[in-house]
Amino acid sequence: MKPPLRVLCLALACAAPPAAAISTADIDKSANRCEDFYAYATGNWMANNPIPADQTRWGAFNEIEKRNTETLKNILESLEKIRSARTPVEAQVLAFHQSGMNEAAIERLGLKPLEADLKRIDSIANSADIVTTLAWLQRTRPTSNFRGPQPVGFGYGVRQDAKDSTRYIASFGQGGLGLPERDYYLKTDERSQKLLKDYEAHVARMLALMGGTAGEAQSDAAKIVALETRLARAHMNVVERRDPEKTWNKKTLAEFQNLTPNIDWKAWYATAGLPVPPEMNVSQPAYFAALSTMVKDVPVADWRPYFRFHLVNAWAAFLPKAFVEENFTLRGKLLQGQQVMTPRWKRVMEATDLEIGHSLGQLFVARTYPPEAKAKMDDMIAHIKAAMKDSINGLEWMGPETRQQALRKLDSMVWKIGYPEVWREYPGLKLKPDTYLDNARQAAEINFMYRNDRIGKPVNRKEWGMTPPTVNAYYNAGLNEIVFPAGILQPPFFDAKKDDASNYGGIGMVIGHEITHGFDDNGRKYDADGNLKSWWTKEDEERFLKRVAQIQAQYGAYKPLPDMAINGKLTTGENIADLGGLNIAFNAFKRTAQAKDAKPLDGYTPEQRFFLSYGQIWRSQYRTERLRLQLATDSHSPPRYRVLGPLANFAPFFKSFSCDLDKSFARSEADRIVIW
Repeated sequence: MKPPLRVLCLALACAAPPAAAISTADIDKSANRCEDFYAYATGNWMANNPIPADQTRWGAFNEIEKRNTETLKNILESLEKIRSARTPVEAQVLAFHQSGMNEAAIERLGLKPLEADLKRIDSIANSADIVTTLAWLQRTRPTSNFRGPQPVGFGYGVRQDAKDSTRYIASFGQGGLGLPERDYYLKTDERSQKLLKDYEAHVARMLALMGGTAGEAQSDAAKIVALETRLARAHMNVVERRDPEKTWNKKTLAEFQNLTPNIDWKAWYATAGLPVPPEMNVSQPAYFAALSTMVKDVPVADWRPYFRFHLVNAWAAFLPKAFVEENFTLRGKLLQGQQVMTPRWKRVMEATDLEIGHSLGQLFVARTYPPEAKAKMDDMIAHIKAAMKDSINGLEWMGPETRQQALRKLDSMVWKIGYPEVWREYPGLKLKPDTYLDNARQAAEINFMYRNDRIGKPVNRKEWGMTPPTVNAYYNAGLNEIVFPAGILQPPFFDAKKDDASNYGGIGMVIGHEITHGFDDNGRKYDADGNLKSWWTKEDEERFLKRVAQIQAQYGAYKPLPDMAINGKLTTGENIADLGGLNIAFNAFKRTAQAKDAKPLDGYTPEQRFFLSYGQIWRSQYRTERLRLQLATDSHSPPRYRVLGPLANFAPFFKSFSCDLDKSFARSEADRIVIW
């Protein structure tokens, strides 16, 4: 694959070169590395890098995101100054971003882009209208990520069939909440109740901005919170939702209709502009049964303000300043402790990535992703897969029948690096410089129809679930693949010019982590072809689950806040992947020439540098509110425990630093957990 487009960078606008993969200046040598390696590896960085006012946390991921976003900014500034004709992709990205920066036009338009929608909501007269409103709001909502608000009423999408990975299936899931998760409505402690009251006040202020009187806004806000609280009671909790067997409930259209007698699904599909499929997966049947009851017995007069609020809430980032600031009050200040809003150009860049990320990604890749990076990644992944194969072959707790299937799954696993082989296009997208919300809405509808057009077609195994600038990676169980966007293939995680210890301790651990996800408590339920199908003997499954219980207990004992511990069951899969990723990345690194040579660099042996790289990629600081949000909703443990948790089980770390195990954070040999 060749990088697309031209490399754009003005002499004075090029991003500064990134820092070295391992920074000895970040090490706090006054900390005891055997007692608290996280403090040792990152202590000076923590002391010298306070959280910026416009951030809720700050760490290696955020540093790369900042650098990537500034690179994109430089590219767009370069494009603005180019006199020659721009390519269609360049023109599209520039036009979308410029419309987002046109604040005068946004202020002038006010709520006009949503005027017809609001009138349509005001005309709702009966339960049939409620159903059709749920449909067109689904079709016209912004393209979202995991940080965005929940879809109105419920979530809808098209995904691989969990039991037949060769085809797509329509999928319905719970949603409808304005707060991140059900417990925000249901917990009765003082802090939770205050936050719920603060949310209700936020809803009232948002409604008042839409033109209602203060009294009407307060009354309607109370109705909305009551409606959402009732929805929340029907939600699965965060731990239950992790289980793919609990959320796999295939139903025919007739069965789904019987479950939800007050929701006419044919009418819903007709309003959404989609053909009616013969079957679908209903992730949370109890939720939809409850929603059906609410469609009938919640007064229409209560649904109207709910729909009005959620329409404007979804599009708040594209509306005038007053709506943007009120949205920030909830999502930034109250939920995450953010002090000031992120600069507009960064927020618009994020929206550009969400709505037309494949176009933006082409510009990013051309600027940041040299061919040698892919070659180095290919080599590392091959070595780490080989280390995983050795690990599977050496597991004392796994029998030969299960081992054979595990090796088949590993051999079948594919990887994608950098960017897609085939770039997505956005046909029919017609952008105007003074219609930011309309531009985003066009793109969102194109994305909606693109996803829904999959039904009845073969599964696209070349498709990507992240855009290239994204600082993240993932394992996809249905495709049995690991994916690494160009956005994360940057220092300190990866630098093709740095030593192997830096790269294996950084991106190598991430590679191992994603591979292990194929064999964590959920990933292990999918076979080599991506089907939700058991391939374990009963005895091996029992031995595996015993180890799962041990890792849940280990992490459940960690208390990042005095009154809040890690949810060991919510974070199970990520903790297993961290432990496995560390093990196989280290064993792969030991095969390198640097590891065999054992020559120190910067005063540290190659093995010590591996662990320092591992520790430093997780350097992070959190605002208390953001940490609470993560502990309540996120399947990842906080970064400190992503370092100390796996290392506590890993004898080679303590040996490399000559630690006295009795005076260290090592778990006893009897309690040490080995899974993969």
